Amino acid sequence: MRKIIVITSGKGGVGKTTTAINLGAAMNHFGKDVLIIDGNLTTPNVGIHLGSPEVPITLNQVLSGKADVFEAIYEHESGMKVLPSSLSIKELRRTKPEKIKGFRKDFLKISEYIIVDSAAGLGSEVLPSIEIADELIVVTNPEMPAITDALKTIKLAEQMKKPVLGVIVTRVRKNHTEMHPEVVKEMLEAPILGMIPEDITVQESLNMKDAIVHTHPKSKPSRAYKEIAARILEVEYDSNKDRERMIERVLKKLGLKA
Repeated sequence: MRKIIVITSGKGGVGKTTTAINLGAAMNHFGKDVLIIDGNLTTPNVGIHLGSPEVPITLNQVLSGKADVFEAIYEHESGMKVLPSSLSIKELRRTKPEKIKGFRKDFLKISEYIIVDSAAGLGSEVLPSIEIADELIVVTNPEMPAITDALKTIKLAEQMKKPVLGVIVTRVRKNHTEMHPEVVKEMLEAPILGMIPEDITVQESLNMKDAIVHTHPKSKPSRAYKEIAARILEVEYDSNKDRERMIERVLKKLGLKA
C-alpha cells in the first residue's frame, strides 16, 4: 500500500532531516521505491545533505504553479527519488505552503513510500505537511526540552486525527545525563521505533553529502536506521550480521580497505 510518512519534530536541530534521508535510504536499501520530499520551505536541507543544493526546478515552483510536480523529481544515484525545495528567499516569498495539500495524489503516483521532511516546530508551515500524512514519525533527542516539544507535536497530531507511527530518538550517548528510553516512551505515550547513537560517522556522512546508510553502511547509526526501516516494512534484517567485522576495521586502519 502506498503511503506518505511525514517526519516531524517540535524542536529544530534534533536530526529530523538526517532521519528523513536515512530512513528513505534504508527503505530503498530493502528494495522499496522511495520519494523524499523537502517540505521545509523556510530552511530546506535535503538538497544540501544529498549534494544538490541548487536544482533547476523545485517544490517551490510546483506550489507556485510554475512547474509540473513530475518535472521537479530527481533521482539519486542510489535509486531513491528526491523532490527538493529552493534555497532562494525570492522563491520563498512566492510560495504558499498550504498548496502542498493539492499534490497528495500526485506524490502517491510517483513512489510507493513518500518520506516528507517537514519544517520544525508547530507553525503554519508544518500543518499542511501533517495534513497530507498517512502517518507521522516524531524525531527527538533524549533531553527534556526536545521531549517536551515532541509531546506537543504528538498532541497536535492527535487533534488533527493523524496517527503517530512512533518516535525516533537521535544523538543517544547512553550516559547518566540523558533520559532513559522507557521514560521517554512513558512521557510521550508513543512507541519508540529506534534509538540512533551519537557517532562521528553521522558528521562524516554530512561532509560527504550523502546518507550514512550509503557512506557508512555498517556503522551503528546506519544499522539503526535499517532496523527501523525493516520494522516499518515488516522485512527481516539482522543488524549483527551487517556489522563491520574486526578484519575489516584492521584493514581500514592499515589503509588497505576503503
